[in-house]
Amino acid sequence: MVSATFRFYEELNDFLPSERRRQAFTCGCARAATVKHMIEALGVPHTEVELVLVNGESVDFARQLRDGDRVAVYPRFEALDITPLLKVRPHPLRELRFIADAHLGGLANLLRMCGFDTLYDNHYEDSQIATLAAEQRRIVLSRDRELLKRRIVDHGCYVHALKPALQLRELFERLDLARSARPFSLCLHCNLPLHEIAAEQARPRLPPRIAALYSRFFACDACQRLYWEGSHWRSMRVLLAPLLDAPPA
Repeated sequence: MVSATFRFYEELNDFLPSERRRQAFTCGCARAATVKHMIEALGVPHTEVELVLVNGESVDFARQLRDGDRVAVYPRFEALDITPLLKVRPHPLRELRFIADAHLGGLANLLRMCGFDTLYDNHYEDSQIATLAAEQRRIVLSRDRELLKRRIVDHGCYVHALKPALQLRELFERLDLARSARPFSLCLHCNLPLHEIAAEQARPRLPPRIAALYSRFFACDACQRLYWEGSHWRSMRVLLAPLLDAPPA
């Protein structure tokens, strides 16, 4: 048995019991324990971690712990480019393509509304989510720590909030999404790009009242759904305005 001292920073503390938050603490480790093993044994999914320092030196997850090691564990860095320091993965956690688990359908819909490629199917098993995330380099969104701890999941976010609108705000703040958002550019059903079509093409497929009221329409080639800037569209703009730091149109 060896012992090491750990210190977790910023939001990683949310995964720890209160007596271990925002302070250094020492605990026993198995003799062959790696950095990844102990971080997750202490309750923090490795997908939340971007930088690990052991005795002041950046290391990867496979580094075996030795007696007396001091381990500092950091979450994503948004304001600072730490690429030269990275050891736990080859690139920063900035790939903005998502896959949401079965409990986050509302959030997935809102992310698509913001223009973020987001896979979602409430029939996905955890193993499917992990495999798709690894194959397509997607960030797993989940409230299930065990899903985020799966070995093949490299990028992931534990979602703390319970309601979709608050979950969306949480992700915008944590991942600095405002600069990458492209509202109303994806089909909410298919997750594929929308394109504007001429009113003459759209009107035969619409109820007469809608065809008369609106002149601008968007279509999804996959599911053939049509979108227009009606009351639902305006309500979504009001929801997004504070996240995008822009007045609702």
